Amino acid sequence: MDLHKACTNILDQLEEAVRQIEPSHFSQPIELLSMSSVGQHIRHTLEFFICLERGFGSGLVNYDKRSHDKLIESDKFLALNAIRNIRLFINGQNNDKPLRLEVGYDLAREQYITINTNFARELVYNIEHAVHHMALIKIGVREAAPYVQLPSDFGIAASTIRYKESVGPLH
Repeated sequence: MDLHKACTNILDQLEEAVRQIEPSHFSQPIELLSMSSVGQHIRHTLEFFICLERGFGSGLVNYDKRSHDKLIESDKFLALNAIRNIRLFINGQNNDKPLRLEVGYDLAREQYITINTNFARELVYNIEHAVHHMALIKIGVREAAPYVQLPSDFGIAASTIRYKESVGPLH
């Protein structure tokens, strides 16, 4: 499976989950998620892809400079639109491209270092980041919107699925 296909699969799963959830449940604070909502985890996940898209144009990616768009986390229809736009961007990229990644770990001030990376590496990071948050989204959906039907592999890394298939059912 190539990166574009893996990414499209992730976006398809997110889109289907968002489509099914009632608007009030999308933005409902969930105690198990430290009072964050499904919508907040969706927004957070999507904003990493949006940062990659912005950085693709400029050549500099910085995930710390997300917009934290309250509308995406509270309006499922804006989230669906964001997913569609991300899918269009990802599917429109046919070649890798060198990029620079700006990161800052100093808690006292905004001080960044810049490292070399590329579009493919950042797409891998976004896929892994999305799967991690999808596991949290699954918890939120089970708590706030148990009527939402999620695929069995929602929020589970491909390596985990392969491992479980190799060891077979536990007795």
